Amino acid sequence: MKILIDTHIFLWAISDPDRLKSHYQSELETQANVVFLSAVSVAELMIKSSTGKLEVAFDPVDIAIATGFQLLSFSAEDALQLKDLPFHHKDPFDRMLIAQALSNNYAIMTDDSKFSQYDCKLIA
Repeated sequence: MKILIDTHIFLWAISDPDRLKSHYQSELETQANVVFLSAVSVAELMIKSSTGKLEVAFDPVDIAIATGFQLLSFSAEDALQLKDLPFHHKDPFDRMLIAQALSNNYAIMTDDSKFSQYDCKLIA
């Protein structure tokens, strides 16, 4: 299965894995799964770091690669999904992740209950 992880799942996986639900850990560790960290999540971390909302004292790209996550660029085709995406969720980063999951037909792993209002495959 191809899994796109939400930003907080990435942070928990690298810094506090005990916060992950056991089935999240299992999916992340299953060799048959390909786990992606989106460029959207990297942008979110860098923006929050630059505004002082989050301390990011590491390189998320290096950590993602070292952890075995694949990096996923946000494409123009992914962005096209945003036009018809309902506004159940107002956070632009989460909306882009949802659009990307839909565009690529990937499951998305999140603890955010608002994602369930969208027609995307969820690991929740």
